[in-house]
Formats: sequence, structure tokens, C-alpha cells
Amino acid sequence: MSDHTPFRPFETHLDQEAALGLLRDAVAGADDGELFLERRRSEVLTWDDGRVKTASYDASEGFGLRAVRGETAGYAHSTDVSEQSLKRAVATARLAVGDGGGTMADAPPATNQKLYSDHDPMADAEFPVKIETLAEIDAFARGLDKRVVQVSATLAASLQEVVILRPEGHAVTDTRPMTRLNVSVIVEENGRRESGMSGGGGRYALTGLIQPDHWQDAAREALRIALVNLEAVAAPAGVMDVALGAGWPGILLHEAIGHGLEGDFNRKKSSAFAGLMGQRIASKGVTVLDDGTLPDRRGSISVDDEGTPSNATTLIEDGILVGYMQDRQNARLMGVKPTGNGRRQSYAHTPMPRMTNTYMLSGDAKPDEIVGDVKDGIYAIGFGGGQVDITNGKFVFSCTEAYLVENGKIGAPVKGATLIGDGATALKQIRAVGNDMALDPGIGNCGKNGQWVPVGVGQPTLLIGGLTVGGSAA
Repeated sequence: MSDHTPFRPFETHLDQEAALGLLRDAVAGADDGELFLERRRSEVLTWDDGRVKTASYDASEGFGLRAVRGETAGYAHSTDVSEQSLKRAVATARLAVGDGGGTMADAPPATNQKLYSDHDPMADAEFPVKIETLAEIDAFARGLDKRVVQVSATLAASLQEVVILRPEGHAVTDTRPMTRLNVSVIVEENGRRESGMSGGGGRYALTGLIQPDHWQDAAREALRIALVNLEAVAAPAGVMDVALGAGWPGILLHEAIGHGLEGDFNRKKSSAFAGLMGQRIASKGVTVLDDGTLPDRRGSISVDDEGTPSNATTLIEDGILVGYMQDRQNARLMGVKPTGNGRRQSYAHTPMPRMTNTYMLSGDAKPDEIVGDVKDGIYAIGFGGGQVDITNGKFVFSCTEAYLVENGKIGAPVKGATLIGDGATALKQIRAVGNDMALDPGIGNCGKNGQWVPVGVGQPTLLIGGLTVGGSAA
């Protein structure tokens, strides 16, 4: 199911000149503002326990009108994209402007940057083909090992189309595809059940994800993780050295450090990193970027949701704090330039500083030598959920795949391990940075203030000294 007609709201819903006039009325005397128009369509198909569990198709469209004055933003949104609704929105947005007196911020620079196709991925295969693919995944995964007792597979695709009208009269457009395939496997042996999951995606066609060579690899990996967990022993507890694998373990970097480097938290001085610009906050050799310009990646955006071109922003350089991620409002208030990190979940939400693809660059250490330096600790290569307190950087993360390491040798897998610490301390306790930086397979979602956006993470193999490991061993 898909509507192939491009989203052109100024041809089908609004007169562009009339809309521009109303936008200018809303931001008269303000510091900034925009009209954000969006159409989003998405499809999710889930096969679970031998049958179709979910087959959903959603479509929505609407607009959000914002007027910014100082630290205050007036925002109004509606699913009715019409001149009448826009006029009502003007009155609401202007409540933040008051008597005015603001100076309109400079317009975002123009760009021809295009990091992904505007192709509709939902049109890549007919509905029966997608269902047949999910059934084939189920049958294939069950045939891999007699211990497989349940298989779940999800195929998702969406297309977000946005038009951002600026008070200067320029309209910025972006068409953002997204696809994802997940495979989950549950195995059972001697009354014990364990699970494993694999998958990923990005801003590209669905075609590659439904090719047998791709989903067969995903099913094998999900089974491998499940079988590892089947052999896992109770995790030890205590303060110990931890080696982190490359790629997805960068989620710890994202949560424990990344959020603390977003502009709004630092402007309000609620971040553990506030006021530390130019100071050493990490070990030498640690360089961290937020880069929304990587082609086809899940967290990439050609332009952000304020119309600013996406950028590669260096946050930490050789251990020194050199930058924050900024939207337009916080950048103006802090006297710096926007970095293209103004993101919102949808037209019904205001933009704020958010991460895109956040990762640590490679160092020069060999991964096997990093693990070999661990005398008594764990090697963690898979993570699940976690919790972080932005104000102090304290985090708790659960490991989905981890191993004991004794005298540099990888031993038994462990179950129930959690990593406990704080981002500021962990950064300074990085003892080695591997030469194998990798990005995650395209599975990240980031929550902030009730809004969710897709993101990417990445890192090389790392050695962090003195992390607290919470375990279940007696």
C-alpha cells in the first residue's frame, strides 16, 4: 500500500504566498520561526509463532508553526493543512512573541546535499511477497537447529516527506525513506529458554533486506546469540576492567556521553559537561563525532527539521571537549552556529538538539590485544536497554551478549551483566582505543522529552578500566 504522488502542500493544500504571509505575521518581532509541513506513511509486517501477527499501514500529515522569542517558543500544530487552520495557529504561536523586539536570526545556508534516495521503499515489493518472505524466514530459522521453538520476524518501511517554509521565503524539502528487518529466535534445551535478535536497516530500498542472502545471515546471527545465551553462566559482580566490542556497543557512548553534549542541556547548565569547553574530558586518543552526513545511514538527515544542512560535528578531539550539538534556538542563545541537529519526531513536536550518527573514531590498538590486556573482567559486545541521568551522567546498561575474560582469554558467556558508571568518569578511564571502528547495523532509536527519532551509533573496540559490573552470581 502506497501513494506514489509526491507531497506538494503548496499545490494541493495552501497557497505558498498566503502561507508565507501568515508565517511572517507569526514571527514579526520574533527571533526565529518556521512552518513545518509533513506527510508520513509507514508499513509494519510482523510474523510471530508461525502466523501473521501484525499487518499495519499508517498515514498522517499536518503542519507545525513555531515562533521563537528569547528562550520561549510558541508552537501550534494541526492535522488540517489549510489556510483557516494556519490562521488560528498564528494567534497561538504569537503568544510567545509578546510585544516583539527580537531580531530575526540569519537564514540557514542553502544546500544541494542529498544523502539518500527519495524512492518510496514501501513500493519495492507487493504485499504477498513481503508475507512470503517472512514465512520463509520462519521456516529457515526453525530448520537451522532443532532447539528453535519460536521465531519472530518484522519487516518495516516508511517514507517521511517534509517541507520547511522559512520567513525569508525559502522552502526547504526533504524526502526520507527508512527500512528495517528484525529477526528474533527463541531456543530451548533442558527446560531453559533463551533468545537472540539480529537485524538492521537504513535509509535505502527494501529490496536488499528481503534478499535471501541478507535475511538468512540475520537469522543465523539471531540463532547464534540465542545459543550463546543458552550456555551463559551467572555474571560476576564488582569493579573490573571491561572491554567493549566495536559497533553497537556505541549505544553506551550515545546515552552516557552524547546526550550530555547536546546544546540545550549545556546552555541550561544541567549537563555533567557544562562549562568544560576546551578542557580535557576524556583520555588522549578519544575523538567523538556526531555526523548526520553519512549516506543511507539510519541517523542521517540531508537537512535537519529547521532547514539547516546536516553536518559532521566534532564533539571531543583527542580527549578535549571542542563542540556541542546545536539547534537554531540554543545556538543563538549560546552565541555559536547551528550544527544541523535540530530534530523533531513529527509536525506535532517542536525541534530540539538531537544526535544523528554519534561515534568514536578508531585508535591504533589491535582488538585482540585490547582483550588480551584484560586480566579479570568481561568482554561485552551486545547491549539492551539502559538508563542515564543527564545531570550527572550516571548510567546503567544491561548486556545482551558478554563473556568472562581471565588473563586475557575469553571464557564463558555471562547472563545478567549490567554496566554501572558515569559518562564523565568512564571517558577518562578509557585505556585503549581499537583500530576497528564500526557503525551499528541500523537499529537505533533515541528518546528525549517524549520524542523519538532514529539514530546511529558506533565505536571501535575499547578498554575501560574500573567499571562497576552488576551481576547475578552468588
